[in-house]
Parts: sequence; structure tokens; C-alpha cells
Amino acid sequence: MQEDNRAGLAALWMIGAIASFSSMAVAGRELGAVHDTFEIMFYRSLVGVLIVVVVLSLRGRWDQVSTRGLGLHALRNTVHFIGQNLWFLAVTLIPLAQVFALEFTQPLWVMLLAPLLLGERMTPARLGAAMLGFIGILIVARPGATAISPGMFAALGAAVFFALTTITTKRLTRVARIGGIMFWITVMQAGMGLLASGVDGDIAMPTGETWPLLALVGAAGLLAHFCIANALSTAPATVVIPMDFARLPVIALAGMLLYGEALEIWVFVGAVLIFGGNYLNLWAETRRNRVA
Repeated sequence: MQEDNRAGLAALWMIGAIASFSSMAVAGRELGAVHDTFEIMFYRSLVGVLIVVVVLSLRGRWDQVSTRGLGLHALRNTVHFIGQNLWFLAVTLIPLAQVFALEFTQPLWVMLLAPLLLGERMTPARLGAAMLGFIGILIVARPGATAISPGMFAALGAAVFFALTTITTKRLTRVARIGGIMFWITVMQAGMGLLASGVDGDIAMPTGETWPLLALVGAAGLLAHFCIANALSTAPATVVIPMDFARLPVIALAGMLLYGEALEIWVFVGAVLIFGGNYLNLWAETRRNRVA
């Protein structure tokens, strides 16, 4: 009974995460008509700075912020900044369901890159999961049947850079605390957004229509990861991760209702294989840890 309660609580947290990710995608598409991706990242990070400063102040956690590992912070935030810009670009170019399906490949890229960057072992389960995910990517993209668009490359690129973000964050947690990580994420990426958006000498100022959307993007990005962290602390990953897959039908429905996007069956078929690869690796890792 206690396990059922934990699963139910984790489901509530994941509903919050799914709503946050979906609203951020829709808001990002709407903002694309006025702001470029660099400007979106700049204003989003400013909102994030405000939220993090308020939370750290109210909870008295400024002791978690330090300059230790500042170079690693910079590396982590650079790869995340690139990935997030590619993601915002993708949501303006291809159907939202396709963006989310390709984004689900992030754990597969972590599996492939971790042996190179963290010295982790490539197990048969990881290799099989990666192959299954790659087949899923081909089905989603369907090269030959449809034109390979820049939006698809942007979505896949975002997944790769999000994977690099995961790997560098894993290393960062060895030398920094969560409050400090969140502080430097928002501050550094606000600076990167300002520099990148100001290169052409023209930064579009928020309007009465875009300010609420920019605030939504900033708050939703932090809230989504907060909800996932709480879900994972409440229930095992093998319970939480399948719930995250509900993001795909939710965003597909939103894309159909808001933008008239067709519900492509091949996107769902490919996404199921990508998810299957992720879950196969997760199940194998959980089983190996139990045996150990």
C-alpha cells in the first residue's frame, strides 16, 4: 500500500513536469515570432536568476553558492546553453511531437558518451539499448520518405548537448551543491544570452504580449526539473521514467489543437522504440545494482 502511495505521489509530480515541459514548448514557439533563441534564453535566465535568488534568500542557503569548480560550471552551462537554443529552434521548425520524440534520445547519447568522458563501461545492455534507440530515430525521421529538415538536426543536436549537460552535471555534483549549481546556471546563461543576442547590435525588448510568455518559459524550465527531482526521490526510476513518456501524447495533442499538426503514427512508433531502449538500459542498471 505504501508503494502505491509513493507511485501516486510521483505521478502527481510528473504531471507537474509534463505540464511544465509542454507549456514551455508552446510558449517557445509563440515567442519565436518576436524573439530569436538567444533573446529567449537571455530573458528566461533573468527570470531564473530572480527565482533562484528569492529561494536561496528565503531558505537561507546562500552558503551553497561558491566559486569552487567555476570552470566546470562554465563548461556545463555552455553545453546546456547550446542545447537549449537548439531546442527552442526545433520547436519553431518541426511538429512539437517530433521534437519531444527526438529529445527522448538524450539518455541514449549519455550511454554512448559516458564511456568516453566518464570512463564508464559499455555493457551489452547499453549497446542493445542504443541500437534500439537508433532504429527509433530512423523511424521518426524516415529518411527517404520525408525530407530531413534542419529542425530534425536541431532536435537531435539538442538531445546530444543535453546528454553532455547530464554528464558534466554528474561531475559537478562532486564539487558543488544544488543551490550553487542552480545559481550559476541562471547567472552564467543570462550572460551568455546577453552576449549572443547582442552580437548583431539588436536585442528585441519584451512586449506586453511576450513578457508573460518569457516569464512562463523561465519558471516552467526550473519547475519541470524540480518536479522530476521530487518524483525520483519519491519512487524508483523504473516507475518514474515511463510516466515521463506521457509527454509525447500530451504535446502531440497540443500541437494538433493549437497548430493543426497531424498525429503522425510513425513518430509514436519510433518514440516507443526510443523509449524501449531507454527503459531496457534503466532496467538492466537497476538489476545490476540490486545484485551488487
